[in-house]
Amino acid sequence: MAPRIVQNFRGGRAVIFAPDGGIIDVLDTTLHKLGISVERQRIPEGQSIVAMPALHVETDIIFVDGDLDVTACLNGHLTVLRSVPIIGLVGIETPGRLKALMNLGASALLRKPVHSGAIYTALFLGINAFMARRDLECRLEEHQRRRSRRRIVVKAIIILMQQGGLDDEEAYAQLRRDSMRARRSLEDYCEDYVNCRSTTTLDQSPTRIIAGP
Repeated sequence: MAPRIVQNFRGGRAVIFAPDGGIIDVLDTTLHKLGISVERQRIPEGQSIVAMPALHVETDIIFVDGDLDVTACLNGHLTVLRSVPIIGLVGIETPGRLKALMNLGASALLRKPVHSGAIYTALFLGINAFMARRDLECRLEEHQRRRSRRRIVVKAIIILMQQGGLDDEEAYAQLRRDSMRARRSLEDYCEDYVNCRSTTTLDQSPTRIIAGP
């Protein structure tokens, strides 16, 4: 199931890394109208890294001025930064600065000078693109985790074939039915199944087994 589309941003918090000025005042005012609180984080001139406030992954959005040296100032916080949506503020659109924002994980851009009418669009795209990316990453991690455990499924199939006189497809189908009945993943069910029969001698030729899709 695809992640839900977020259209209402009320209750969120925007953490802004940008110098003070008219640009940020427009952003600040519009965010407040959308029900988003604002916290400004100043980056002192010449400082190579800045303090990062505690972030709330369910509510926070970060705005970063791409005309700052964002890589030098924020690269010590990449793991934390990539846990929340990031929107880049861009004025001088050089490839190096755009690449720096991309490396931070920015999922949307807001052009300077900032116009209030463009802020909602940037929020909509930035937050929903971030959520879609996070959902895809979670799915990929789950797929890799389950893929690494397919060997235990093959072992369970072999045991069931030897003890039940089934062919590989029948054994696989039975294990799937039993795991669904037990409301467990196939891999977890097969791991317990194999552990309960750990004294069984297994055929060491799993390449002949078709584990199914």
